[in-house]
Amino acid sequence: MQDFLQQTLSGRPPAQRQGSNAHLHWQWHDEGILSLTPHTPTQQALVLSAGIHGNETAPVEILNLLLTPLLQGEKPLAVRLLVILGNPAALRSGKRYQHYDINRLFGGRWQQVADVPEAQRALQLEQALENFWCECLDHEIRWHLDLHTAIRGSWHTRFGVMPLNSQPWPADFLHWLAAAELEALVFHRAPGGTFTHFSCEHYAAASCTLELGKALPFGENVLTQFSGVQRALAALLYGEALPPVRETPRHYRVAQQITR
Repeated sequence: MQDFLQQTLSGRPPAQRQGSNAHLHWQWHDEGILSLTPHTPTQQALVLSAGIHGNETAPVEILNLLLTPLLQGEKPLAVRLLVILGNPAALRSGKRYQHYDINRLFGGRWQQVADVPEAQRALQLEQALENFWCECLDHEIRWHLDLHTAIRGSWHTRFGVMPLNSQPWPADFLHWLAAAELEALVFHRAPGGTFTHFSCEHYAAASCTLELGKALPFGENVLTQFSGVQRALAALLYGEALPPVRETPRHYRVAQQITR
């Protein structure tokens, strides 16, 4: 497989569903779900997801740019990796979602709207995460980064949304978020139906929803405004030095949530 994004947008399964190169073994599990396992043991298990909303294309493009050198054997892989493009049907149509917002359905909430396709997709993604996390060794650090763009313009161009967590956030996780040049972190104080809350609540993963810029169609994104995030992700994936922290993100706590 050379281009995971184009393969996913095609709507067809790949001719070859698994393969290897000098650094890793890859396996296509289902539409938009791909695992990559290095040949050498690692200390970290990482989930990178994007495209939970089909009109949020910049993170999908960034993720694919980082993934392609791995699949082509040009870069080593420093983590055990699960890559997810969350809503392929919405990505193909350029819509936020077809019938219902998947990012409100995790943690079994999909059962409340079981007659829509997004409910089945949320269940499928929950199962993919369960299978991946259950393969974790005791020493493996668990991180989940879910890449989004904001629905509308924000005071902060790049910020992270942290799910409710009963445990202290790992210092190295917060340091990575700062090195990714996030301007702010928003800390939730109540449970929710997001993908990152599901990882954090059920599998004790350090997780964050990264909001990067504003939703635009494929090909119209100015990816240079997210170069800090891209460099930090590259360091994480390829085992390279993490960029220095330029500025510590501002911290906010959610006082009230309005759901429309």
